[in-house]
Amino acid sequence: MSDTGTPAPEGEVDLIETEYEIGQDNIQPKIGPFGLDIHNPVFAVSGLVIIAFVLITMAFQSSIGPFFGDLRGFLTSNLDWFFLIAGNIFVIVCLVLIVSPLGRVRLGGKDARPEYNYFGWFAMLFAAGMGIGLMFFGVLEPVYHMAISEPLGVPSPFDAEGNIIPENLDAARAMGMAATIYHWGLHPWAIYAIVALALALFTFNKGLPLTVRSIFYPIFGERVWGWPGHVIDILAVFATLFGLATSLGIGAQQANAGLDFVFGVPNSVEAQVILIIGITAVALISVLRGLDGGVKRLSEINMVLALLLLLFVIFAGPTLGLVSGFFEYIWAYLADVVPLSNPVGREDDGFRQGWTSFYWAWWISWSPFVGMFIARVSRGRTVREFITCVLIIPTLVSVIWMTAFGGTAIEQVIVNEASAVREYVITSYSPELSLFGMLSELPLASIMSFVGVVLVIVFFVTSSDSGSLVIDTITAGGKVDAPVSQRVFWCTFEGLVAIALLLGGGLVALQAMAVSTGFPFAIVLLLACYSLFKGLAAEPR
Repeated sequence: MSDTGTPAPEGEVDLIETEYEIGQDNIQPKIGPFGLDIHNPVFAVSGLVIIAFVLITMAFQSSIGPFFGDLRGFLTSNLDWFFLIAGNIFVIVCLVLIVSPLGRVRLGGKDARPEYNYFGWFAMLFAAGMGIGLMFFGVLEPVYHMAISEPLGVPSPFDAEGNIIPENLDAARAMGMAATIYHWGLHPWAIYAIVALALALFTFNKGLPLTVRSIFYPIFGERVWGWPGHVIDILAVFATLFGLATSLGIGAQQANAGLDFVFGVPNSVEAQVILIIGITAVALISVLRGLDGGVKRLSEINMVLALLLLLFVIFAGPTLGLVSGFFEYIWAYLADVVPLSNPVGREDDGFRQGWTSFYWAWWISWSPFVGMFIARVSRGRTVREFITCVLIIPTLVSVIWMTAFGGTAIEQVIVNEASAVREYVITSYSPELSLFGMLSELPLASIMSFVGVVLVIVFFVTSSDSGSLVIDTITAGGKVDAPVSQRVFWCTFEGLVAIALLLGGGLVALQAMAVSTGFPFAIVLLLACYSLFKGLAAEPR
């Protein structure tokens, strides 16, 4: 069956013959005026564990913070090699599919055609995949790596007092940008592409439910509808929810910092909790409006605002330097991507464990959410077109974004020892203020800072809305037309988990849960690569 429940046309796809019917294990309890249509036991286990997590974290706020800190440190320091190897495998798989004959397979069959034009499609996948992160790290990371990190042994351009050492500046600038692009380029989008492509293939071409367990039919066969599949879907729910909670918490911190910067709103945990509550309420409205009326419309608004802010920074900043820097930084990334990806024999623990391992775990925890969302809107694309657009184009956009924001911030640090960026990134390390520090030294600072706050908030809403849509699909046994009250439940608890983590340890707690759910799901994704090749090999081309 297709994702809409209608049989796929014979001869166009290689349907898997299974006795399983979408929703056959679902139960339909009625709670007050709300009717539910939920998978048993995926919804029950996922929902109860999440509710218990929120209650326990809220009840033991003072003692649970150190636990989260220790958990994050243990995972990233002991599993860094695993995350780096897994990330490299995902990139290699994607590149092989682009050049292989399997790239001619069309998602949905030979006569399928895309439902969305390129602009609408790209807007949705980009807003869902990277939004809040680019806003938070676009200024912070290039300056931080240039000034502090030494991932390839390049000496820091700053002395002990934070003064520039000119003879090391060019190498450090290129290294800072290469390290940043590494975290936002091919590797994260390869993770998303693997999940999205596998989901689209097994749903649109094989006729299986739109849920993560369907990817593993070539491995488990009919057992995938039993407990092996239940465990996979439950892990996907946890990874998605905690990955989203990390982003929502970061978004709340940055939105609060921006409101403080522009309007003097107090920058505090209490204010961030209020922001999460308010923005979750807006996300609920978007949930009620559905995919086209909610997520698609917000994603397109996001793209326009992001483009406006990007163009402003390019033309208000050191324009010629940014244009030349774009090509310089791409070259630096291509030259350094192999040593940056090397999992053994390195001594840069702070960079490899504190940044790269966390990022890879975070992207992996986001992958069920972003992957399923991209799969839903990608029917009709060929595998080659799909991977090229999902892998290459977003990487280039990320390079443009990081070049504009990071390059402008680096220039400010170099020419002005009293720059706001230097204060927020190097001296006092207030990462949530880094973007607004950079904008404060450009024309129309208050107006563009306000645009930045709006962008963070709308990215926040888009992520919450589309995330709840994806979790609901998984916990409804692959149904995409389940009662809207279920999406309301998940949207509400995404906000509650973010609040619980903020109160129970702040940014460290948010990162700890992203890493802890990313590790088991990384194993799931490595198995998915094998299933993906088996599924594509059986398709008529």
